[in-house]
Amino acid sequence: MATKNNRVKSTNDLELKDRLVAINRVTKVTKGGRAFSFAAIVVVGNEDGVIGWGLGKANEVTAAIAKGVEAAKKNLIKVPVHKGTIPHEQSAKFGGSRIFLKPASEGTGVKAGGAMRAVLESVGITDVLAKSKGSSNPHNLVKATISALSELRSPAQIAQNRGVSIDKVFNG
Repeated sequence: MATKNNRVKSTNDLELKDRLVAINRVTKVTKGGRAFSFAAIVVVGNEDGVIGWGLGKANEVTAAIAKGVEAAKKNLIKVPVHKGTIPHEQSAKFGGSRIFLKPASEGTGVKAGGAMRAVLESVGITDVLAKSKGSSNPHNLVKATISALSELRSPAQIAQNRGVSIDKVFNG
């Protein structure tokens, strides 16, 4: 995993927007009746290559969302976005969820469902083809999508690793 080298160090200068991916009501049955609490999975991003996710749990929905946003701000990563799409195909797996991301030409839009769409739009990707296979659990889909995005490498990184110019990366 390439998560260590693309972590974002400071959140002070970023204008992050949060998106609620899923909210889950949890019931604990006690002697005195049922006790309800909420778990919220939230994605934050600046729509310019920075993304993070968080899980918040509380007795009220608004408190759970607020906790999720705070948790998301603590694990931000930088994603290479190349002309509104991703630089290359990428697949990832988390739990029972498998995802596949493919770059798309300009004007295609974000062809992705539910939890994946929230993550991809928050990172600032405007054109991508995405497919989820296996489990549609929003927690696992968000984690698999962010895992795939963290493994993306920009053309400049590939050229630097190979010790060649960027033109050679594209033209072979």
